[in-house]
Parts: sequence; C-alpha cells; structure tokens
Amino acid sequence: MRIAPSLFVAALLPLFAGCSLLDDQPETVSTAGMIRLQGELSAANGQLLFKPCTESRRFVIQDTGNTGVLQEAATLAATPGVLFADLRGTLASHQGSGNDGQFNVQQLYRIDHSSSACTDPNFKRLTLRAYGQEPFWNLNVSGQGMVLNRPEQPPLALPYLEEQMPGGGISVSSEANGQKVELWLAPQRCVDVSTGGVSHLSAQLRVDGQTMQGCGYYGGSRND
Repeated sequence: MRIAPSLFVAALLPLFAGCSLLDDQPETVSTAGMIRLQGELSAANGQLLFKPCTESRRFVIQDTGNTGVLQEAATLAATPGVLFADLRGTLASHQGSGNDGQFNVQQLYRIDHSSSACTDPNFKRLTLRAYGQEPFWNLNVSGQGMVLNRPEQPPLALPYLEEQMPGGGISVSSEANGQKVELWLAPQRCVDVSTGGVSHLSAQLRVDGQTMQGCGYYGGSRND
C-alpha cells in the first residue's frame, strides 16, 4: 500500500531526534553474520517498515549503523512513488504488532524511487554499477567485463582490471581496443541530481580525457 508523502514524513518524525545523516566518509563495517536485502519502504505508527522483494513480510527498521536511512526515506517521501532500498544488516525479533520482526540496518547501499528495481534482471550478476547525468552515462561491471552506455553511441564492452585503493576506494580501468576508460569509486554518500536518490559510492568516469561525475553502488554478486 502506498502512503501519501505528507503522511510518510509525519509517521517518521518521532524517529528523528538525536539522529544524523549518513557520514560522507563512512567507516568500513564487517559484513560477517549480516544479510543484504532489497525491497520497498513504507511508514506506519512512527516506524519505518521494510518489505523484501518478492516477499509479504514486513520488518521494522532500526538504524543501528547510523546510516541515515530514516532521514533519507523521509526526504525522498516528499515525492510520490515506490521507495526502494538496498540494505545490509541483521534480522531479529520485534515486540510489536503489524510486523514480522526487526531489520537492524548497518549499511545503506542505495535508496531511490523505483517500481522496477526489485525485478531488475541484471542486478544479481553485477559487481558494480555507476551512472551520471549531464551528460548521461552508465557503466555496468560484472565478472564477464564492463559495458559503458552513452547517448547516441553503441554500448562499449571491454575487459577490465579492478584495484582496491587506499581508504576503501575502487579503480576499474581498461585500455583495450584503443579505448582508455577509468572509473574511480569512493565510499562517500552520493546524491543523484536528477532523482534525489542516494547511493553509497561517489563515481568519476574518465573516457579518452573526458571526465564525468556520478554515483555508484555494489551489484548483487558483490558481498562487500
């Protein structure tokens, strides 16, 4: 059931006291014992609820990792539409009616308006996805290579080399077929300028000397 934006925000107001937004430089969190889930967010009775994709269960969100998911959800709820989130944490029991437990969130990968993210056929095979606006571009990275998409140009498929950088950053690069492509990702809160959606990586793409900015997130086949 969709909730009017004003009601969504009002339902979450009791949760905001003493909270802070997602840090620009989040600390690295061990994922041992955690589960990564994608699904839809809704609000009721002063609680943020999470329904995993393809499931009917609903879990009360507790932001135990100070990820800022409560504030991000309230901000995005000002615009109508299905609110999608990609989160990692632990499931636990919860004393209360109208829910199936509690989702203790430790990491926020992505939160945005989307009615199709739960059925994205490519998400599970990707290790990374990055995208930008003005000019538009997106780069999908998987175990089989990377594919760069830009307007009025055919998709560019290339092999790549991935390197871990100091501070948790990632470099993905290729110089195959006479094309030099470099993608730099940093663990930093990033806002999509066109949708207001938030992801956990900032991105910089360099193609043959041209530099473009954007955001990124881990794909479903990456367990970081």
